[in-house]
Amino acid sequence: MRNISIFTLFCSIGILAAVQAAPPDDAHGPIFLDNPPVSTPRRTTGVASDIRVNVDLTLVPVTVTDEFGTNISGLEKQNFQIYDGAEPRPIVSFSREDAPVSIGLVFDCSHSMRDKFEASREAASQLFQQLNPDQDEAFLVTISDRAILLRDFTSDFGQIGGALTFVHPDGSTSLLDGIYFAVSHMKQAHNPRKAVVIVSDGGDNNSRHSVRELLRQTQESDVLLYTILNFWNPQAPEEIEGPDLLAKLANKTGGRHFVGIDRNGIGQAMSAIGKTLHNQYVLGYYPPSDAPSGKYRKIRVKLQAPPPMPRLQVYARGGYYVP
Repeated sequence: MRNISIFTLFCSIGILAAVQAAPPDDAHGPIFLDNPPVSTPRRTTGVASDIRVNVDLTLVPVTVTDEFGTNISGLEKQNFQIYDGAEPRPIVSFSREDAPVSIGLVFDCSHSMRDKFEASREAASQLFQQLNPDQDEAFLVTISDRAILLRDFTSDFGQIGGALTFVHPDGSTSLLDGIYFAVSHMKQAHNPRKAVVIVSDGGDNNSRHSVRELLRQTQESDVLLYTILNFWNPQAPEEIEGPDLLAKLANKTGGRHFVGIDRNGIGQAMSAIGKTLHNQYVLGYYPPSDAPSGKYRKIRVKLQAPPPMPRLQVYARGGYYVP
């Protein structure tokens, strides 16, 4: 997909032959197979990745696409309206910048993914092609019976692809736990723009965290969730319910949900996510002065596209927690 202007993912062969035993009091907790890479500190930018409240200013990243999912550029401040609750708020800052991004790639490696895993693994390269190794970074979490940090933050994206080469899908699916761990791991990110990309058939049958817990954590963590559903030959009930679960996670956090029914579809979704993360608008506004601390505030972004633009889709988080 191309951006339209209005006016014109070898890794160190550290995959263990035997999985380490978990502590007896935490059968679901994540396993760390990779040591954090030694790297020089990065200089972060001041561009927001998700809703963040700096003093009183709230920053809201927004993605705009056409009906075919193509990113739309060239919009101006006057094309947007933002509501905090039911109250419209003036937009006091507006930007559209290609800022560095930190990505957590969460791969479902459970038994249900056996027939779909190879295509998904190969498609990851199309995400990495859209990233900048001089600025962007990514880590890899695999999930089956539990979450495993297979590769920590790196800008050598080939290491992530190499790590996936040695993964053999098996076991149950701790999908929500894996995403929860990835969002938590984002605290170590070097860039302010952060996103977790989930590749799964959507089935979960082994998590201890609930959807509600995951959504709250994500809404408090400046992280966008992008989901890619491998939806062919669903069998178990949790797989059939997969589309609803993944779509909910993306929609509630301001990300996007994609459905791949074959190798090409998953690759296109990967590429689209990479492009989207580098093509976002950031709106800044001041919330009401009487907004109570610790409370969740709903927000809504409306678009007033200039004619003769076609119908456009706006992706933005539905709210934030007041610090």
